[in-house]
Amino acid sequence: MERRTVEIHVAGQRCKVVSSATEDELKELVAKVDARVDEVKGAGRGPAQALALVAISLAHELEEERARRRALERRARDLLRRVLVRIDQALDDEGARAH
Repeated sequence: MERRTVEIHVAGQRCKVVSSATEDELKELVAKVDARVDEVKGAGRGPAQALALVAISLAHELEEERARRRALERRARDLLRRVLVRIDQALDDEGARAH
């Protein structure tokens, strides 16, 4: 995808970002961040502190999702390994019966 410089407004701050995301994707992301910032600012924090807390929160969520993905990948590999063992056993049993 083509990367381009786009101006966005997040938490009242104007930012230029280089992105390959579509305009709609960026709007959706900005809306999510703005909503989170509004939640945090409601606790009496300024925009810079709110953005920092939202960034930490989003990074934490990302790490949790990565851990879930790794666990799912491990379970999928284990399941596939067990299936392959069963297939090998079935083929070996079939070959033994044929002789």
